[in-house]
Amino acid sequence: LVLGIQHAFAMFGATVLAPLLMGFDPSLTMLITGIGTIIFFLITGGRVPSYLGSSFAFIGAVAAVTGYNGVGANPQIALALGGIIACGLVYMLVGLLVMKIGTAWIENLLPPVVTGSIVMIIGLNLAPVTIKGVSGNSFDTWMALVTVLCIGGIAVFTKGMLRRLLLLVGLLLSYALYFVLANVLGLGKPIDFAPIANAAWFGLPTFHHPEFSLNAALLIAPVAIILIAENLGHFKAVSAMTGQNISPYMGRAFFADGLCTTLSASIGGTGMTTYAENIGVMAMTKVYSVYVIGGAAVLSIICSFIGKLTMLINSIPGPVIGGISFL
Repeated sequence: LVLGIQHAFAMFGATVLAPLLMGFDPSLTMLITGIGTIIFFLITGGRVPSYLGSSFAFIGAVAAVTGYNGVGANPQIALALGGIIACGLVYMLVGLLVMKIGTAWIENLLPPVVTGSIVMIIGLNLAPVTIKGVSGNSFDTWMALVTVLCIGGIAVFTKGMLRRLLLLVGLLLSYALYFVLANVLGLGKPIDFAPIANAAWFGLPTFHHPEFSLNAALLIAPVAIILIAENLGHFKAVSAMTGQNISPYMGRAFFADGLCTTLSASIGGTGMTTYAENIGVMAMTKVYSVYVIGGAAVLSIICSFIGKLTMLINSIPGPVIGGISFL
């Protein structure tokens, strides 16, 4: 669970940001990503260490379908949900096909030069979000660098469990430094603790019903191609890191991701994908246990119901999250 906390922090920024950019409820997204990750774990037989988070690949398609302007709740969320369900069904069918006839055809159709390019393009396309978050002023930029140095320092100069918890410890250290520099010395925008005090201890996320439209389905369903390429790239990365061939579980992983995307959209959540952020945590900590990923999933589910805890995590300053995103 303790190791899982840093996986939860690693996925938190993107998992919450994606629904905000589409006008969805972040608390519901945290609930469904936790449940989805556990479903993914069960379907893949506990052989694939991956966290399912909200996918940024849907943002452009959802904006095109709903005309969302990026502020507040999305009034046309039901249309987007119907399209995301269609995407999940396509993804599930591809997973069943891979399970039936093997992985060779999908690997030939999407070789590393293709999957690598797609994953890289997704990362480069999202880079401006991180840049914007740490370039508002010089203090934010320096604080992001300090965050990188804190985590890097722990990675280089510590050993054992402390090194394995480098993201979590580095985050706490950076948060404390930010508090001293901003709240005490007044060098930057202070952390606002009022939302934490005002938040309810317990509460339910906001649920929504999907509305099906052929136009929405035709626009959003092709996102499945991006998700497949992304997932395939992640498979290759995990195989390379662990030295284990997990390709036999690729079909199950595709099916599980598609199923979780469909289930998520059926109650108002975003589309799902395996997360590079958590693969990055595994690369840095050298811990590849699926149970650690499960710990992050449990924490995400708990956070979705505890308003004060969610607000506490929300209070992590943008420059600190930005520094972690760079890593």
